[in-house]
Amino acid sequence: MKEFLKKFFDEKFFKFIIVGVINTLVGMGIMFGLYNLANLKALDSGYLFDDMGYWISSAANYIIASILSYFLNKHFTFKNKEKGGKPVLRFALNIAVCYLLAYGIAKPLTVLVLGGTSLSESLQTNIAMLAGSVFFVGFNYIGQRFFAFKEKEDSSIKEK
Repeated sequence: MKEFLKKFFDEKFFKFIIVGVINTLVGMGIMFGLYNLANLKALDSGYLFDDMGYWISSAANYIIASILSYFLNKHFTFKNKEKGGKPVLRFALNIAVCYLLAYGIAKPLTVLVLGGTSLSESLQTNIAMLAGSVFFVGFNYIGQRFFAFKEKEDSSIKEK
């Protein structure tokens, strides 16, 4: 277990955190800016679709921040040399799965925990977006490290 933890929380993990801070600043600025400053929360009023502002704001965050994340994590964090479309497709699939899981869990969980409180729906949605981003970080690190930018095993090491 100790060896697993040392391998899991290595230099790549800390580089991923640095890239994550950059992505967080960019992405959160986009997400909260769209929802609150560009008034996408008005879409949550039920006139079109319930929670539309939540989904548009959080999706814009992850589309733009994911493009930045791909290049930073591929070249800086994981030093992945693979060329072609396969790493892009694995990365996109990872982002999509992590996004749907994280935000799909965050909104109902927030409603479950805070639904009976006196907090406004807008504040609850902001809390849900924050919770979704926390869930996303954990899911995303695991997905990028062990799926999107997984290191190729050296067959000579495997045979020994």
